[in-house]
Amino acid sequence: MSVQLTRRAVLGASIALAGTGVLADRAAASHSPTSHPAPAATTAPEGYVSPDGPEVAAAEKRRGAGPERGATLTATPSRLDLGGGRTVSSWAYGDRLPGQEIRVTAGDTLALTLANHLPQSTSLHWHGLALRNDMDGVPGLTQRAVEAGADFTYRFAVPDPGTYWLHPHSGVQLDRGLYAPLIVEDPREPLGYDREWVVVLDDWVDGVDGSTPDAVLQELTGGSGHSGHAMPAPAPPASGGPSRMLRGATSELLGGDAGDVAYPYYLVNGRVPEDPSAFTARPGDRIRLRIINAGGDTAFRVALGGHRMTVTHTDGFPVRHTATDALLIGMGERYDVLVTAGDGVFPLTALAEGKKASAMALLRTGSGAAPGAAVRPKELDGELVTADRLSPDASVALPARAPDRTVLMRLTGSMEAYDWAFDRKPYTPDQRHPVKAGERVRMEFRNPTAMWHPIHLHGHTFALAGDASGARKDTAIVLPRQTLTVDFDADNPGLWMLHCHNLYHAEAGMMTVLGYLR
Repeated sequence: MSVQLTRRAVLGASIALAGTGVLADRAAASHSPTSHPAPAATTAPEGYVSPDGPEVAAAEKRRGAGPERGATLTATPSRLDLGGGRTVSSWAYGDRLPGQEIRVTAGDTLALTLANHLPQSTSLHWHGLALRNDMDGVPGLTQRAVEAGADFTYRFAVPDPGTYWLHPHSGVQLDRGLYAPLIVEDPREPLGYDREWVVVLDDWVDGVDGSTPDAVLQELTGGSGHSGHAMPAPAPPASGGPSRMLRGATSELLGGDAGDVAYPYYLVNGRVPEDPSAFTARPGDRIRLRIINAGGDTAFRVALGGHRMTVTHTDGFPVRHTATDALLIGMGERYDVLVTAGDGVFPLTALAEGKKASAMALLRTGSGAAPGAAVRPKELDGELVTADRLSPDASVALPARAPDRTVLMRLTGSMEAYDWAFDRKPYTPDQRHPVKAGERVRMEFRNPTAMWHPIHLHGHTFALAGDASGARKDTAIVLPRQTLTVDFDADNPGLWMLHCHNLYHAEAGMMTVLGYLR
């Protein structure tokens, strides 16, 4: 898939989003006769805000109800073409990988119906959005799972422009083909650019030589089961598949161990590097790349051969423009960059950090032969930007304020035991780390383990560095034997998942919940 958009055509190229008027009020999700009702699957313990409580409805009302944009996604078994003669049986949204992007404007109300044609229940999580809690898509915590054969309409105000994405929060379904970009346009867009290229990175195992994500999890955990995260019983893993356990993958950038899973393929926009997707532009065009890491277990080092990049956003929020040769992107992170296109054919290479493999797409602005799949642009070894080097744009900087509450969390576990958790407590849906509305909350993530962890907080963005001076993000890498400190304002009531975005670490138990006190 190659997403090519001009600024004028941006809405016309997206998935059938139709204006349907203004949503005046919304207290519960609409649903068809086969849909599940909106209330949360669990009742909040006494003293905590419920996902469908009045506090959540009041916060949504404050966000406002702009024009409604309707869409449908169908989760279904699919035969997917990865390029180069490689096809796999997997699950996807329709018959494309990634799923067709959803594109709305900040201030809109999105009404998206998920039709579940899978043999298991599923859900949709809107990664990075500060949305109403009962639409966050975490079965067993904020909603009932959408059962096989049913459908459910997610309806919520979309407050913040930026680059986001959507995926299930049901078991290891994300490591199939169930993901898609979610782009929220800024009605007062300050950037000037000619074209836009949405770039989705992924590591791929499903359907290759009998492998499935469920079988990978079973191998990693020694068959000890999953974290207690609400999910259906996994489909029986295919027998005879090869081992996918990765050993000896190291990266100085990641502080040592690079990952757990030996993926057979690495993809850019659903294509293997031997048969890459291509983006066409003209020499001199100013191109905005929106880069999303949808992988399960892989950080990518990304560079565009022959070009410098200017970082403009991370995780949807603007930063002071920072020039670089390459980026390091953990699972769940997003970066927006600007480039001025040269004349020729250039590789956009995503190196699977520490795994001795890469993915690739092409930028074509003129004639010339395409580089080979194994090309390694010199920019990959040039100047590198990581999130800690970025500063927030003044428009989104978190105001300086002493924290009202500090939440300390130790990241625990090991590759040998595969017992990943927070504070040695594997996830259960009744966990609560209390916060109060209106507080400035400081979180300290202490990582004594030998593994890096990309930590994601639902429903909020935080400022890195713990003094409100860092970039605004919702997902950030915590390196081995390091501590990451972040601050956020508790301004979105509900029960919010906090977890490692290494899918297999999360399912092994590295998830917990921040709960708003009544």
